[in-house]
Amino acid sequence: MTLKPFIRDAQPDDATAIGKALQAYLVQTEKEKTEQGAGGCLSPMGELPVKYRAEVEDPAGALSDCLVFVAELDRSVVGVVVVKPQAESVEVKRLWASPGVRGRGVGSALLDVAIVAAGSVPVTLTVWDWRQSAIRMYESRGFAQVVSWDERPRLICMRRDVRHAASRSAQARRRASHRVTTTH
Repeated sequence: MTLKPFIRDAQPDDATAIGKALQAYLVQTEKEKTEQGAGGCLSPMGELPVKYRAEVEDPAGALSDCLVFVAELDRSVVGVVVVKPQAESVEVKRLWASPGVRGRGVGSALLDVAIVAAGSVPVTLTVWDWRQSAIRMYESRGFAQVVSWDERPRLICMRRDVRHAASRSAQARRRASHRVTTTH
């Protein structure tokens, strides 16, 4: 059994695993939103809203303007991070670790790779206020809450500003360099 996650660039043959990971993430998020009174949108049959289906059914097409990294344990994809370059920042759009591997560094390793991928620009993300363990992880990597750019209540906007996180960036690069293989 592999002890640490192996992080790498997503490849075309990862599409099914990425779709399944994103579906699990999106379904869990919609269920939590319903439970938390934040407007979950699963159909009575448990189907995702149309706006999310392309990510699940055709991740390569739907995320063509993003960088996608996967985490593996024991040669199985157990996590994914989707990073979208913006004009003056990089946004973490999706970050998911399968529930069965949480606490094993998968989410942290994926976040470290997203930070390294951002280079010298700030990294932004949003997180629901009830996801306290995720918020603590983001804060441990130098993210801070900022004024919201999203109108949805209970959605926290966070930013990792480069000038405040230079030393943390070096730490993230060191952590990520031990886990990342880049293949194009």
